[in-house]
Formats: sequence, structure tokens, C-alpha cells
Amino acid sequence: MTRLAAARTHIALVTVDDIEYGARFLGSLSLHESRDPALLRHWAATAAEFGAALAPAEVPTPLRIVESEGGLGRGLLARYTSRPPTVELYTDSIDAAERLVTAHGWRDWFPAGSVRAAALAHEAVHERLHHGPGRTALKEALGHTALRLGRLRVLGHVAGAEELAAHAYAQAVCGLGRSPLLLSAALAASAAPVAPGREK
Repeated sequence: MTRLAAARTHIALVTVDDIEYGARFLGSLSLHESRDPALLRHWAATAAEFGAALAPAEVPTPLRIVESEGGLGRGLLARYTSRPPTVELYTDSIDAAERLVTAHGWRDWFPAGSVRAAALAHEAVHERLHHGPGRTALKEALGHTALRLGRLRVLGHVAGAEELAAHAYAQAVCGLGRSPLLLSAALAASAAPVAPGREK
């Protein structure tokens, strides 16, 4: 990629705000593909507010951490699995994200080492929401009605909302200038094939 192409990619990425990235992420899920974009932005903003408001003391550091490669092929920086509770960090993805931060001049937003710290914080939220009452609290904040029978109202699960809450928590607790969603978008853009005849 030439400097001109890199500059265009940089501009295209940073002009999208974090809530819009969240809404685009939700919209990319099959369950939400026909949803009103305004509703997706509302859910993205609500999930981000929920995650950012979580106190660090409420989200303990994962007890078991393993490192491996293969994250780039999966589009993942890290992954939480519940049996046993483990966070798997993908070092190839983390290294690639750090290189993109440097290449795009985003070091003020993502200090050195913050990608790994944010990945750990992100997955710790998944662990908390998996085991604790946080999942219900997030449903209540989102207010999505799945079923209504008279006065009875059943709150529905909003697919992807936990992911956005985890990103927002990581941004807040690690003191990042932008959401890690920007890094996800940058990694996806860097992995995208260049169309024939386009500048390389």
C-alpha cells in the first residue's frame, strides 16, 4: 500500500465515530440486517454507555490467560471461553494492530501495549456478563421488547450488544482515545483484497 492509499484509508477510518462503528457492527449481524439504522445507533450508544460505566472492581482480571497465533485468520484479537474460564490472546493480531496504530499515527489514542491490555479488559467483561447479573442489567438498559402480553413485557437479547459494552469498558479502563472498534475496522481494511486496477 502506497503512502497515498494509506492516507486515504486513515481518513476514511477516523471520520467514522465510535457509535457509528458500533451501529455498523450490529447491522452486520443477520438478526439486525432489517433494523432501522436509528435504532441500531441507539442500541450502540446504550451498550457503550453501559460498558463505560462498569467499575473496574466489578470486572476482575481473568484467572487464566493463554497466548497463541491464528487470530488474524479469525478476525480476533482475543477470545473468551467459559470451560474452563480462559482468555486466549492472539499475538499475531495484537502485533498487527500495534503496527497499524504506528502506521496511522494513532499512538496518542492507543499507547504502546494498550492493545493487549484492552483485549484482556474486553474479554474480562464477557466473563463477567457470562457469570454475573450484568447480562440482565444490559438487557434492561437496552429496553428491547421481545414479547408483550398485556402488562407482561419480556425483554429480548440484542445480539452484539455485549461485544459493544466490552469495547467501551476496555476503552474507559485503559484510557484509550478511541474505541478498539476503530482497530477492528483498521485490521479488516488491511486484510481486504485490493480490487484489480486499484492502487497497491
